[in-house]
Amino acid sequence: MNHPDYNSSAALKQILDANGFSMQKKFGQNFLINADARTKLIDSLEIDDSSTVWEIGPGLGAMTSEILERGADLTVFEIDRGFASLISQFFNDYNKKNKFRIVEGDVLKTWKKQLESAGQPSRLFGNLPYNIAATIIADTIENNIRFDKCVFTVQKEVALRMAAKPDTDDYSSFSVLCQWAYDVKPLMDLSGANFWPKPNVDSRAVVMTKKEDFPGCKSPATFVKMQRALFSSRRKTVRNNLSGFLKNNDLAVECLNEAGIDIMKRAEVLSIPELLKLSDIIFEKTGK
Repeated sequence: MNHPDYNSSAALKQILDANGFSMQKKFGQNFLINADARTKLIDSLEIDDSSTVWEIGPGLGAMTSEILERGADLTVFEIDRGFASLISQFFNDYNKKNKFRIVEGDVLKTWKKQLESAGQPSRLFGNLPYNIAATIIADTIENNIRFDKCVFTVQKEVALRMAAKPDTDDYSSFSVLCQWAYDVKPLMDLSGANFWPKPNVDSRAVVMTKKEDFPGCKSPATFVKMQRALFSSRRKTVRNNLSGFLKNNDLAVECLNEAGIDIMKRAEVLSIPELLKLSDIIFEKTGK
């Protein structure tokens, strides 16, 4: 089956209409119709015929095609049954070569099973809606799954949170998780005009490269739970939030003092090394 012209919104609409399909806002579906941008994204993924890749939300396969043409082994996660049925036809030849497979359904519910059955790929890629982006990135990191490289196109506000520094409005628990596990760098900004249908928000492509010195703490589980608790009430001091987490005010003060952290500070001013040190102290004192 012939592929549509991925650079033409009219051609994409025509193939959807011909098959009785429509774009679904609930899935955050927008196709990147800028060929140069697609090439730049795949270049940043740094793949060859030895690479294994997961792609989230392939849509009609514009990026899928680029990945497969470079020889990578590709698994795509697609929630839209109509799109899944079309791309299974578009890439049937690659499927016969066992270089391409589709996992249907919500990636947030299917990725762990796919990991168990097929192992971990080296790359993760996708143009992700806001809710899925934050959740899938956090889920994989918290489950101690890190990819050699991730390339995501997300709403610009999400990208800003991913790379935010301490003592800024965008710095959050999500910022800490991302930068704990990966070096996070912006690749390019994409206005709504680069997509069809045209979204009302700007997007940013982000490259995440696995950190070599991860985890940098004695108990990743303690660190994940602790830093989330510290950011749970941004207006509260670290003492108040940590007291709630430890269920012991005196112990919270003791840990903070030992870490050299002012008990009246708020979580958003703490650096990742400070949070890692505090996590180690808590683990040493509580064993959990």
